[in-house]
Amino acid sequence: MNRIKCLMIIGTIFVLITGTLAHFVYGWTGKNQIAGLFTPVNESIWEHMKLLFFPMLLYTFYAIIKFDGEGSCLISSICFGILIGTFLIPALYYAYTSVLGKGVLIVDIGIFVLSVIIAFFIAYKFTLSCRLQPYTLILAALVYILFVCFLIFTYNPPDLAVFADPTAD
Repeated sequence: MNRIKCLMIIGTIFVLITGTLAHFVYGWTGKNQIAGLFTPVNESIWEHMKLLFFPMLLYTFYAIIKFDGEGSCLISSICFGILIGTFLIPALYYAYTSVLGKGVLIVDIGIFVLSVIIAFFIAYKFTLSCRLQPYTLILAALVYILFVCFLIFTYNPPDLAVFADPTAD
């Protein structure tokens, strides 16, 4: 198995495990505000996007260090994967809830798993083709903007449905 494929498989497993654990970190830390910046503070779709975004971003830094210049197409590809995977979560959630009229926990879990798999599959394919390399700066900037949005909107969410906590009274 080539090194890139192995890196992506390990990344998928890493994000599935850390993303799942991240769902509980805010509660486990006694609602620590710093932990809340990187893990869900409520059950909104926006907060659940963090379950893929931050673990995959963390794994990106590992991958960059691991390949140390060898994977010149890696950064742009993983950044694209992060963006696609993160935004697949609300897209798929709103697609199925518009049909069913409500959320279903097992489907939500499946959406997370599917989004992670798709994110890494896309990152793998684009790393091999190197087609996104000219867009590295743009893709990294978009990931950075999303990072900042997560930090800002965690405790100051706009009044939009994606930020609404369905469990709030």
